[in-house]
Amino acid sequence: MKRMGWLGWVLLGSALAQGAWQLLEIPREGPLVSLRAIEAGGPPPQGIPALGFGGSHNGAVEPSPAPRFESVGTARGWLDARDPVLVLELGGEARAYPLQIMIWHEIVNDVVAGRPVAVTYCPLCNSGLGFDRRLRLSDAQAERVRARNPGAALARAGAGWTLEVTLGTSGLLYKSNLLMFDDATATLWSQILGQGVVGTLAGVRLEPLPVQLLAFDAFARAHPEGRVLSRATGYERDYGENPYFAYDAPGGRPFLFRGEPDARLPAMERVVAVRLGGETVAYPYGLLREARVVNDAVGGVPLVVFWVPGTASALDRARVARGRDVGAAGVFDRRLAGRELAFAWDGEGFVDLQTKSRWDLRGRALTGPLAGRRLAPLTHDNTLWFAWAAFFRDTRVYGAER
Repeated sequence: MKRMGWLGWVLLGSALAQGAWQLLEIPREGPLVSLRAIEAGGPPPQGIPALGFGGSHNGAVEPSPAPRFESVGTARGWLDARDPVLVLELGGEARAYPLQIMIWHEIVNDVVAGRPVAVTYCPLCNSGLGFDRRLRLSDAQAERVRARNPGAALARAGAGWTLEVTLGTSGLLYKSNLLMFDDATATLWSQILGQGVVGTLAGVRLEPLPVQLLAFDAFARAHPEGRVLSRATGYERDYGENPYFAYDAPGGRPFLFRGEPDARLPAMERVVAVRLGGETVAYPYGLLREARVVNDAVGGVPLVVFWVPGTASALDRARVARGRDVGAAGVFDRRLAGRELAFAWDGEGFVDLQTKSRWDLRGRALTGPLAGRRLAPLTHDNTLWFAWAAFFRDTRVYGAER
């Protein structure tokens, strides 16, 4: 019976995957990844409905409602202080995307400070990343788009072209990671890579944006005038509930992941992952919990990683807000006004050794000679080790050499 059950799931997964390919009419020529390694996660395209999706170019997948936002004060009525939120700040506008909503939608197509963006979350990897939705294309790439979709809204930009897209959930996974698809060409995009991997725009990269995972209370204190993604999404979902109960339990195994995870860290260990200048580094949460501050350099960029407790895991308990405390991190360039700073934890907070100014998790100097100044945030991910290592095998694990 166990053999038949396993075979049944394999056959069902294969049928679901074929359904997605056919519905979206995805070209299979020139893929950057093995098509055999792409698996069905269960739901069909947009079965987990991305918000603000424009509808597929072939009319097979309908548009979805645009995201709505509310004040911090209103959100306090349903968000716990420890609730994890993805934070994106652009042009003076700060927005929080609670994981208790993202876990049910995975992608929010939004416009922040006039900039079209996508905030994404893959629950199976705990990977939260932000992207600019405007693609920069060459003449040859633009021609491929026209051949695929004559009505695509291409716009000339200097020597090339831009194409603004919205992103939806394909229902497919690669290395247990979310594969998104765009509304203009149905290209499949790897969330962790931020790159088209199958279809018309294979090889094109999305421009990453720095997104930080924080506790809601930390966001509210830093941005009292910020806006919070509303649960008025147009869908009936059990917001606040975690459908991936105990998924990230220490010693657990990833879902729909082939092969053996990199043994340098436990598969489900959270890491802060940074890619800069051709170098990739992972900072284990276990190490950060002890150190609180790490001064390092990646790809020639001097950076600091801050960590504080007080943020719930979205993947632990049945209620997101009751998840175990995994803390939250921030990654920043240590250079400020022509000077390279070094940081330490003094038992009460973050201080730089040069001026003794005190800093918060958002990279803002609160007191001291540098009060009012901010460190530049660096793009990073807060993800599970198995997923990151599967995509970036040459990752340096900070602390492993000690």
